[in-house]
Amino acid sequence: MTEDLAAPVEAAPTTRPRPRTLDPLELGFTPRPPVPWLAPLLLLSTGLRTLLAILFGAYLDKRELQNALPGNVHKVTGTGDEVWLDYVADLGDGFNATYSIAYLLAQRELDVDGHRLPRGDILVMGGDQVYPTASGAAYEDRCKGPYQAALPCPPASGPRPTLFAVAGNHDWYDGLTAFLRLFARRKDGAIGGWQTAQHRSYFATELPGDWWLYGIDEQFGAYLDDPQLIYFEQAATQLRPDHRVILVVPAPAWVKAVDNPEAYDAVDYFIRTVIAPTGAQVRLIVAGDLHHYARYEGADRQLVTCGGGGAYLYPTHKLPGEITVPPPDTKARRSSRSRPYRLAGRYPDAARSSRYGWGIFQRLPFRNPGFSVMLGILHSMLMLAMTGVAYRSGALEERLFSIPLALVLVLVMAGSILFAKPPAAGGRRSTRHWLLGVTHGFAHIGLGAAGTWLWFQLPFVDWPWPMPVVAALVVYGPIVGFVASELVAAYLVAAGAMGVNLNELFAGQGIEDSKAFLRVHVGADRTVTIYPVAVDRICRSWRPNPDGPADSSWLEPKEDLRVRLAEEPITITP
Repeated sequence: MTEDLAAPVEAAPTTRPRPRTLDPLELGFTPRPPVPWLAPLLLLSTGLRTLLAILFGAYLDKRELQNALPGNVHKVTGTGDEVWLDYVADLGDGFNATYSIAYLLAQRELDVDGHRLPRGDILVMGGDQVYPTASGAAYEDRCKGPYQAALPCPPASGPRPTLFAVAGNHDWYDGLTAFLRLFARRKDGAIGGWQTAQHRSYFATELPGDWWLYGIDEQFGAYLDDPQLIYFEQAATQLRPDHRVILVVPAPAWVKAVDNPEAYDAVDYFIRTVIAPTGAQVRLIVAGDLHHYARYEGADRQLVTCGGGGAYLYPTHKLPGEITVPPPDTKARRSSRSRPYRLAGRYPDAARSSRYGWGIFQRLPFRNPGFSVMLGILHSMLMLAMTGVAYRSGALEERLFSIPLALVLVLVMAGSILFAKPPAAGGRRSTRHWLLGVTHGFAHIGLGAAGTWLWFQLPFVDWPWPMPVVAALVVYGPIVGFVASELVAAYLVAAGAMGVNLNELFAGQGIEDSKAFLRVHVGADRTVTIYPVAVDRICRSWRPNPDGPADSSWLEPKEDLRVRLAEEPITITP
């Protein structure tokens, strides 16, 4: 059944009075700071959730149950045989970055480098709508709340914009429970002025000009479930050879396939078995997951990554200049013909991205104090263990904790090796991962030896027990924690130059600037034009707008929120 979503909706007053302050009680949600990605407890909990989701994903998978939900194919006609579409991904992080993008998306029109771009008739959220893990409260504070504040109610005139969403890996950590409750509601389904339309974690939408919008749910890239395939096979019966498809996927499998050739298999299977038999062509594939803008251009297809909706910046300077899709070394028994693609655009540019990497020395210890504390405790244990071995007087042994040196050394080395290639990370563990991990481990052991030598030069070693241990934790721990943080920063810079730990190099900094989203125009002549909108600097200070029109943003920027094109508009002819 095709569901027409083009009917105009009269503006209605928001159910919540417009706030006069930034008090969470007035806003209805709590603006959250950016996620401290290297906080020890967060690293542990996120790692465990990732591992559990991968190991037990099949048991938590709710996609089979979605077969009981309506399987409507949607239709958005836009205005005058044309439609505008906005795409944003990786948006549910700190309030300032998330709301900066939401505010821009909500404005009736943007003037970008001389192009007047009206608000999208459709908003597509491309995955990871919440960080670090999915829950009702997290969605409320990091996604729904900011977007409702940006567009509190439907526009005063014209059709109400429609919202679709695909699930990223962070949306999947609870088995899609919170995602479906927010984006697939059958009653009162809306986020502010955006009307949710889908009833499952995937969707098919007919657009003007014989274009279609498909959003799939890969579930960690593992496979496509039968109900989802049946849904799309039924939707594909409406495709004709002259139709064109925009495909939205959770992650840029074409880039990840460089290190993991199987990463693109699910996407290729979908295109090859569902769309290709109809004669229609996939001319554009869009994904988030990597927090930057990058575009690969092929003979008849554009591959676009745009994950700049709010999460920390991910580098662009290590992107491969050329890729082959599908990768020729995939193990898939059947695959589409491999075609070359070249890197045609990226934001930020390679030079700026590389410069960002050096900021790790300043940002790592101050943005991640818990990480420095963890390193301080670990190095204090290492120093005490080395002291116990190097200085074997009976009196001193009674004053020190009995910490087996071998155990601490194994802990340091194992942690360094795992840090170079976490178990949950995709791709293969190569020689460079082992080499960098071992070198990083020996560097920390060397720092521990230097700290032990320095400890012997100080009077604390002769103090009565337990004062040496107290002094180690109070004096030595904070200092060595900072020094060890700088050592980790130096390692991350060196590893990043070799293409290792790039995520940690930038996650440790939590760079909120250099954000991006797409504004796409499907014209009456069937031409699609992509405008990649870049935001060099987000806003960090907001003022309430209590007396504004009902559909105006609750909060307005106190600072200039400037936009520009990340590159010239990209035109796709039918």
